[in-house]
Amino acid sequence: MKKILYGFGALVVVGAFAADAPAPSIGKAVDMEVQIAESEVVPLAEAMPADKYDFAPSQGEFKGVRTFSQQMMHIAAVNYQVASAALGEKNPSEIGVGENGPASIKGKDAVVKFLKDSYAYAHKATASLTAANAMDMVPSPFGDGKIARISIAAIPGWHSFDHYGQAVVYARMNGIVPPASRPR
Repeated sequence: MKKILYGFGALVVVGAFAADAPAPSIGKAVDMEVQIAESEVVPLAEAMPADKYDFAPSQGEFKGVRTFSQQMMHIAAVNYQVASAALGEKNPSEIGVGENGPASIKGKDAVVKFLKDSYAYAHKATASLTAANAMDMVPSPFGDGKIARISIAAIPGWHSFDHYGQAVVYARMNGIVPPASRPR
């Protein structure tokens, strides 16, 4: 019981200090979500052994799913795709077949580098968000129409976790405990 009360008390104290902190900019608020996704996805990509990058479950409902490498490449390709749209720039990468990125990127080291670089580019996009431009409508990278700049810049945060969940299953099927699940 003491532990619960202490934890609650610490939470109240932290909350009181946080209430006095200035509000983050729109860009920093969105970037926090991208940073959280990156802090889970990149360590998982680094933890998966190189010889397991081509692994994909094949039994039951897993037939035809992306490999672990393709999951990481897809996250990165979409990061580039949406960040370039938020920035109003030409995509510096190739979206590739099935949104799986450039076919020329092979092997764990190259995939991890592509993934890390995509997050750096996503951070550039979130840093560009301001109160003045966040609600500007920009061309959607997913076809016709427009989307609010803030909405497109936020995609790496939630989209990464869609595929992180799948990649965690792949890691566990290969005896790898995801870094986020390890005791600290």
